[in-house]
Amino acid sequence: MIIRSILEKDAENLYQMMCRLDEETNYMLYEPGERQKRTRDLSRLSASIAEAVSGSDFLMAAENENGEIAGYIRAERGRLNRIRHTAYIVIGIRRAYRRQGIGTAFFQELERWAKTNDIIRLELTVECANTGAKSLYEKQGFRVEGVRSQSMRVDGRLVDEYYMGKILG
Repeated sequence: MIIRSILEKDAENLYQMMCRLDEETNYMLYEPGERQKRTRDLSRLSASIAEAVSGSDFLMAAENENGEIAGYIRAERGRLNRIRHTAYIVIGIRRAYRRQGIGTAFFQELERWAKTNDIIRLELTVECANTGAKSLYEKQGFRVEGVRSQSMRVDGRLVDEYYMGKILG
């Protein structure tokens, strides 16, 4: 497995991985099939990749031996002056590649980027039922800061999310 920065040419490969991830888990924001209905135009994803390539944001991938993207991590830096020291994180790893150290490697790379870009605070949300992801985040130094009650509807039921943060030293 290769952990590397995303390149602009990776847009289609990343999009396809995200679609497969949506089918595998209920823990991502998009429902199965919803991404294809809403975002087949890759311009937004390409813009996100361009922000990462420029250094404004962070976006990395785990690539398997076949050149397929197995997971990704994205951190979007606050755009306004008062929150420019923060970054909001989204991470997704395909089921077959979980528990292989990819998440840990992603967070190590993220912290290197954050420290060189004057990021002091990292933050994310995770469904309360997603104990595996919550455990990964806690091992990386994130702490639960609150609960977003009934923040999402998943399979017809309202679910809560933890709001988690980490202050970099």
